[in-house]
Amino acid sequence: MKVSRLETYSTPDVGLVRLTTDSGDEGWGQLSTYNADISAQVFHRQVAPHAVGRDVGDLEVILDEIVEIEFKFPGSYLRRALAGLDTAIWDLRGKLAGVSVCELLGGQPRLYPVYASSMRRDIEPEAEATRLARLQQADGYRAAKFRIGSENGHDRDERPGRTEAIVPAVAGALDPATKLMVDANCGYSSARAIEVGVFLDDAGVTHFEEPCPYWQYEETAAVRQALDARSIQVAGGEQDCDLATWQRMVDTPVFDVVQPDILYVGGLVRAMRVAAMAAEAGLPCLPHSANLSLVTVFTLHMMGAIPNAAGMVEWSIEGEDYYPWQSGIYDPELTVRDGMVDIPNAPGWGVEIRPEWLSGAERTVTALSG
Repeated sequence: MKVSRLETYSTPDVGLVRLTTDSGDEGWGQLSTYNADISAQVFHRQVAPHAVGRDVGDLEVILDEIVEIEFKFPGSYLRRALAGLDTAIWDLRGKLAGVSVCELLGGQPRLYPVYASSMRRDIEPEAEATRLARLQQADGYRAAKFRIGSENGHDRDERPGRTEAIVPAVAGALDPATKLMVDANCGYSSARAIEVGVFLDDAGVTHFEEPCPYWQYEETAAVRQALDARSIQVAGGEQDCDLATWQRMVDTPVFDVVQPDILYVGGLVRAMRVAAMAAEAGLPCLPHSANLSLVTVFTLHMMGAIPNAAGMVEWSIEGEDYYPWQSGIYDPELTVRDGMVDIPNAPGWGVEIRPEWLSGAERTVTALSG
């Protein structure tokens, strides 16, 4: 069964891929969010021409070949485009087999825990604490992540004193058994991150994400080492899309918890390879999935199957006021109840793309000639 046509439907924020085979079967995937219309151009220039005419059973080989053929383009956009091909073929595989992707991977669809993930720094500490407490009461979250420091902040806080204020505010507002998590978004030098890490650990925070600029691996490794005797875990890796770099980070190790993003790293196959590296090193995997597009669907399927899953999936609590583009893409929409979400159990990814969304997107096609 060969790939006969690859279509993208893109907006600046979201890009979907429809793969059609020579037998007329279809699968749906997604390019990475953010500048997805640019990723769609990369897809049709540097991914689709190498994939049309190929057997869909050769996904792993095709992915590796594309990376080698396009070796002068080792950066993020090629991987963000590659993810669209990968995830479309996984959907096709599941539909042909009549099972979910989770089952193809050896897992079982079921209710799976999610953690409430805040994306905001423009919110005051007490307002964030109140918001998270309200959501915990309504939806039953047992873990919550909020933002500290400033994105690429060079040791500056978003506003003076915000970090020192928000940690006790959130801790005091939530159930004492709640797992507390923070994201620094590359905000600190290693020296400052160690100071902040000690403060966080003393306050009961157990997850410290991206403490240092992600490309400064040695800095993050130094933070992990300095905090090793404490309970807090250093996490990261969402931005990294090179598998050789991932192997070096796992071997060092740079993190206590690895966080590949399925769409940033180039698809499910490559994310599973990162998870396998981590498993071999005895490290848990907690992928980045910071919006409610298909990336959260993909991540649920993956986490329902891998042996070193960290036990939760990231769930953005931001609505249409923050991410106006993340809703209305597929049915059925996922919902949180008692802190858990169903891993879709229908064949493939278990969701259907809404025609109304497609009608508002730009369509581009690469197909076999003749």
